[in-house]
Amino acid sequence: MGVTTVTDVRPAPAGTDGGVLHTLFRSEQGGHEQVVLCQDRASGLKAVIAVHSTALGPALGGTRFHAYASEEEAVLDALNLSRGMSYKNALAGLDHGGGKAVIIGDPDLVKTEELLLAYGRFVASLGGRYVTACDVGTYVADMDVVARTNEWTTGRSPANGGAGDSSVLTAYGVFQGMRASAQHLWGDPTLRGRKVGIAGVGKVGHLLVEHLLQDGAEVVITDVRSDCIDRVRTVHPQVTVAADTEELIRTEGLDVYAPCALGGALSDESLPVLTAKVVCGAANNQLAHPGVEKDLSDRGILYAPDYVVNAGGVIQVADELHGFDFDRCKTKAARIFDTTLAIFARAKADGIPPAAAADRLAEQRMAEARRA
Repeated sequence: MGVTTVTDVRPAPAGTDGGVLHTLFRSEQGGHEQVVLCQDRASGLKAVIAVHSTALGPALGGTRFHAYASEEEAVLDALNLSRGMSYKNALAGLDHGGGKAVIIGDPDLVKTEELLLAYGRFVASLGGRYVTACDVGTYVADMDVVARTNEWTTGRSPANGGAGDSSVLTAYGVFQGMRASAQHLWGDPTLRGRKVGIAGVGKVGHLLVEHLLQDGAEVVITDVRSDCIDRVRTVHPQVTVAADTEELIRTEGLDVYAPCALGGALSDESLPVLTAKVVCGAANNQLAHPGVEKDLSDRGILYAPDYVVNAGGVIQVADELHGFDFDRCKTKAARIFDTTLAIFARAKADGIPPAAAADRLAEQRMAEARRA
C-alpha cells in the first residue's frame, strides 16, 4: 500500500484550463488542505482522498466509486466534490469540514472485499482528518466492510452500529428545498399540481418520487438504467417516463427540474432548452462551470443550490458519530426549508444569484471558525 501526493499528478496539456493542479491551488476556490492518491496493487485499488477544509472540524464526505475516463478526471472530481462538502457542511450547521473520496473503476466489475479493506486502511492513515460515508457506487454494506479497517466510517448498517441508508434523509431534504422554492416563487410551500422532472431515480431519486406523489405532484422521470425506471413504474404506474435527460428538460409545462444523478447537469447546452422554472435536485456540482448560476438568474430560473438542499444525508451520517437518532436528524433536515428560504432572501437583498448567496453564507461561517 502506498500514498502519493497530488504533486505527482502530471499537469494539463498546453491550452487547457490548468488541470488538477490549477484546481487544487487556485485562490478563488479557497484551496485544499490535503489530497492523497492511494494505490494498493494487490487489490487493484486506485483512489483519491481530498480534504478541502477542517476549519469547522474533521472533513466529512462520501466515497464515490466510478469508472472515470482518466485519473486526472477522478482527481478533479474529488477536488470539486470535497470543496462542495465544505460548503454543504457549513450551511447544514455541522461541526465538520469538507472532504470526499473517489475510487476509480466500475464498481460492478472491480469492487471486492479486499479492495474496500485496502481503502479503509488509507482512510485510517489520515488519523481522523477525514470521515467517509456512502456516495454514488457505494452502499451501506460497503461501509460495513470499510469500517473493519478504520474507525472513521459512517453510513454503516444498524447491525454494525450505524444509521443505515442516508438516501432517506437526502431525499427528504431535497423535498424541503423544493417546498421552499415553491414558497418563494409561487407563495405556497407545496408541489401539488406542479409537474416535476427527475433525472436519475437511483438511491435518492426514487425516494424523492415518493415525497412528490404524496404531495400531489405530477412526476416525469428518466434514468440510464432501465431497472431503476422499472422499480419506480412497478410501484407508481402513473409516473411518466422520458427517453433521456435531453427529452426531460424540454418537457412542456415542466415546473421543477431535479437533477439527481451525476454533476454538470446545468450547462451552456442544457440551459437554453430547459423549460422548468425551478431547479432543485440531489446531484452534487450541478453547475457545469462558474457563471451558469448567473445565466439561470438571467433566464428567470430559480436555482436551489445543490449543496444546500441535498444535505440531509450528511446530517444523518454526522449524527451517527454521536449516537444516531433518526427523529433528531429528520428535525435538522427539515430546517433545509428555512435555510433555502434564507438564501433566496439574501440573494434578493444583495442582488446576486442564490448560488452566490449560499457561498457567502458558508464562507462566512468557515471564516468565523478560522478566527475563533
